[in-house]
Amino acid sequence: MPTLPEPHRHRDTAESFGTNAARYDRTRPSYPDAMVAAIVAAGPGPGVLDVLDVGCGTGISSRQFVAAGCRMLGVDADPRMAEFARGTGLDVEVARFEDWEAAGRTFDLVVAGQTWHWVDPVAGAAKAATVLRPAGRLAVFWNVAQPPEEVAEAFAEVYRRVLPDSPFGTVSAQPLDAYAPGFTTAAHGMRACGAFGEPAHWRYEWERLCTRDEWLDVVPTHGGHNLLPPAQLTELVDGFGAAIDAAGGSFPMSYTTVVVTAALN
Repeated sequence: MPTLPEPHRHRDTAESFGTNAARYDRTRPSYPDAMVAAIVAAGPGPGVLDVLDVGCGTGISSRQFVAAGCRMLGVDADPRMAEFARGTGLDVEVARFEDWEAAGRTFDLVVAGQTWHWVDPVAGAAKAATVLRPAGRLAVFWNVAQPPEEVAEAFAEVYRRVLPDSPFGTVSAQPLDAYAPGFTTAAHGMRACGAFGEPAHWRYEWERLCTRDEWLDVVPTHGGHNLLPPAQLTELVDGFGAAIDAAGGSFPMSYTTVVVTAALN
């Protein structure tokens, strides 16, 4: 989640991810299957659930819900991301969620993976409430990554050298702390719109091994990084490569996936 105040107002960053949609889809992590199963199980059911994926991007989370037996419709502000997602067989409409026209359609679940911070938290929750069926649920979720301490410090040193004003130059022993305001904001939006019950927070811990090539491939997809001058981005990537080489060429990345969710009153 970007460390920007009111990130939903920073549309230049929010709509920059489609610069290389194929890279985004190839490198960004998916979500725990247990999380998808829990969200589906908490829906109104029984039967096949209709799910609206807000800020669906290339369809990473949408495809997981399809695999879990759901019918999906994606909404994304970036036509490049939407085009890629359609190429994987998903139905996607291009619009900012706050401006999107439901045209009378309703859904059992509204979900958003790694994107709800780009949506106005109160207006977005209120919009979700208007398209949810009785007992429907809003579930928004993020992956929070934590490399080993020595790798995190090495990455931070690269940021301090290449981008001295970047907030990523500070190492946090608890990356979840940096995300916590966003989780709070999402829950506040659900409360403030007056249509949902008390929000809950669900957490899932998991880990995967990141190779040098995999991590260097994902770096340009991070928010704002693809807006850097090419020479500066190259210097950043080269610095990260040297840091991973020093760590043995790969490192275990720990993830915490956090879901903020509430059911319609």
